[in-house]
Amino acid sequence: MSTGANPDSRDHGPVLPVLAVVAGIATFSAMDAMIKGASIAVGVYTALLLRNLFGTLLTFPLWLMVGRPMPSRPVLKVHALRAAITSAMAALFFYGLVRIPMAEGIAISFVSPIIALYFAALVLGETIRPKAVLASLLGIAGVMVIALGRFGSGTYSDQAVEGTMAVLLSAGFYAMNLVLQRKQALLAGPVEIAQFQNLLVSLIFLIFAPWLPVIPDPHSLLLILAGAALATAALLFLSWGYARAETQVLLPIEYTGFLWAALLGWLMFGERLDLPTVAGAITIVIGCWIGARNAKVES
Repeated sequence: MSTGANPDSRDHGPVLPVLAVVAGIATFSAMDAMIKGASIAVGVYTALLLRNLFGTLLTFPLWLMVGRPMPSRPVLKVHALRAAITSAMAALFFYGLVRIPMAEGIAISFVSPIIALYFAALVLGETIRPKAVLASLLGIAGVMVIALGRFGSGTYSDQAVEGTMAVLLSAGFYAMNLVLQRKQALLAGPVEIAQFQNLLVSLIFLIFAPWLPVIPDPHSLLLILAGAALATAALLFLSWGYARAETQVLLPIEYTGFLWAALLGWLMFGERLDLPTVAGAITIVIGCWIGARNAKVES
């Protein structure tokens, strides 16, 4: 039987859930960099399969420590649905990310929070407040400033076109994932979510094991292990935050992922930072601040 999200009975205010989601986005962005590096070396399939297998092993002791929470059948269906969506989303995203720079991939993926904003209204019954729409529009405006600076001067190769289309398709799955993330966080605790997401995604990828795996080198294994640890930490942060604030409050924070992607892309892959990036970042931060002000938070 699922233990439920069991949020702390104290009123956290909007600050702690927002900070938890900021930390989750930052650690997920670092994971993106690790898995992109590994995917270039051993392929997307092997990198993602091993990341989730390592993640299952990393979260297993935590799952034991919190009393081995087992989901009820309805909650297990939510876990399985999100795992299936996450599998498709991750495969498409990293297929694209090995073909285009990290910052560009993240910029393209930012269509998903806008889609998710309206999915949340349909699926979760949330009322879309004008402030949330304004915050999302500011986030998109910031991404457009950055994207125009990056895309305006060059031409795309065939591989870059493939990568762009894959990331766009991934963004649709990500929008569904964002909404399910909120629903899942209300039904189960962070450790249960992390354990079953890693496990179920691993099982989905293992279906293709007879055909797709590549034996990784030691450096790639280290990158994948680091990616698994970062992904697990991100799941815990995001599950805690999404259990305590509405989806539309937290969605603008997704845009901060671009800031981390730009920084990590520069450090790990030599992507340059420029004036449009700084201007867009300021706009994104303003959007996040507007979305988080006077937020309705659940205790």
